[in-house]
Amino acid sequence: MEESKESRASMRPARSVAAWPPLDPRAPRVGFIGAGRLARALSLALRAAGVPVVRVASRSEASARALAESLPDCRAGDFRAVARDCDLVFLTSPDALIADIARAVPWRAGQSVAHCSGATPVAALRPAAEAGARIGGFHPMQAFGADPGAALASLPGCTVAIEAEPPLDTLLHGLARRLGCVGLTLPPGARVRYHASGGYASQHVHALLAEAVRLWQSWGATERQALDALLPLLRGTLESLARSGVAAGMPGPVSRGDAGTVRLHRQALQAVDPDMRDLYDRLCRRGVALARQAGRLDAAGAEGVERVLDAPPDP
Repeated sequence: MEESKESRASMRPARSVAAWPPLDPRAPRVGFIGAGRLARALSLALRAAGVPVVRVASRSEASARALAESLPDCRAGDFRAVARDCDLVFLTSPDALIADIARAVPWRAGQSVAHCSGATPVAALRPAAEAGARIGGFHPMQAFGADPGAALASLPGCTVAIEAEPPLDTLLHGLARRLGCVGLTLPPGARVRYHASGGYASQHVHALLAEAVRLWQSWGATERQALDALLPLLRGTLESLARSGVAAGMPGPVSRGDAGTVRLHRQALQAVDPDMRDLYDRLCRRGVALARQAGRLDAAGAEGVERVLDAPPDP
């Protein structure tokens, strides 16, 4: 289904191109293979920063047309057209398709190809390298929602993991700076660990909040009531993290050696769901190590909490 005119209008970049200095006349013509959320945010941001995005292709012709129509002087086409007309091609397709696309597209010598996957090895682009293209990875560490405007606004300030050999690394770092992002040079072999770290700060937070919501629902409260109470707490926690770091900013009974409260928590969670209590125990043990690292918990306090965690749960 094609997007409405109103939806396409909301995808247009808000930042004035005139606010940016002109690019070098030799600036690459950029194309995208894949027209999903990341492609929309990244292509719009590049165009707003004065970088020409000239071609878009996707398995969904409607998605490719909708994105191309939101970008001045950009046309939708097939994979071959993107490879033919572009100097730098971003692969923003699903991870499972990257290697297949790399094999199917007729790349050329001197061209640059970068995928935007966090976990896929750059080696998945080997067929492009064998054709003489430069290959690399360009992954913004950010979650992109369905709202194009919000996705575009979320790019500035985020870290972009870049893995490429010269001169492509220099080009990609330059584009990251132009987008207002922080370029991170990712060493070979670290890609999957880097991407997994993002899971702890993003999807695992959702899983933890789901556990908290379940507890609220156990006494009849709604998810909305739980989130209205918990999200301000989460925002305060994030502010504390930014100010004090991971260990020093940790709140809660574990960080102050309050073994009695930890015991009460375990009893209550065991009654709701033993698996929930088990997860709580595992997190508390990690918390003891963090509190010790920060000097907030002495040996006696840590031993007291560990003793409670080692005790069999109440039946």
